[in-house]
Amino acid sequence: MNAQDCLQILRNVKDAAFATVDEKGTPQVRIIDVMLVENEKLYFCTARGKDFYAQLMRDNHIAVTAVNKEFQMVRLSGTAKKLTEQKDWIDRIFQENPSMNSVYPNKSRYILEPFCIANANIEFFDLSKEPINRESFVIGENKEQKKGFEISSSCIGCGKCKKICPQQCISEGKPYEIHQNHCLHCGLCFENCPVKAIKRRSA
Repeated sequence: MNAQDCLQILRNVKDAAFATVDEKGTPQVRIIDVMLVENEKLYFCTARGKDFYAQLMRDNHIAVTAVNKEFQMVRLSGTAKKLTEQKDWIDRIFQENPSMNSVYPNKSRYILEPFCIANANIEFFDLSKEPINRESFVIGENKEQKKGFEISSSCIGCGKCKKICPQQCISEGKPYEIHQNHCLHCGLCFENCPVKAIKRRSA
């Protein structure tokens, strides 16, 4: 699994949830087609009259998520950039997605503006595995975002975290270790450590 594979899952699902923030700071989400995926970049479009377009132009931060039939989830958070050469990109999008011709026939397609997400953090989460599997990737100029929990040197080796972990992804050691690729980030170990040795990870 790599970043391009994750983007391809979004393309294969196609109808993904795209989230932005409106002028009042309220989260807004809608289903948008993932139109193209190539070279670790994701392309989509929207009409200039839509609130989605206005929100992107005001604040280009965006989050995208989708899950496929195999219970593999991809979550992306990054920035969207409006592309130049608008007509060329829209023609390319319509060529790759011919169903769009019935939605925006003939030249009405040019009310649409093309966008690209080239800088983002990506999370892959596979619920079909036991234990679950998760991976993180970065595309473009974004920096890695560490999430979840880790066990500090304050660990006394009592083993309580290992016993209660729902995915059994904690192994014995000095200190004990959380295997991040199987962790749910549920926080059960964090809440139950008797000496508060478990800390939230930070970048």
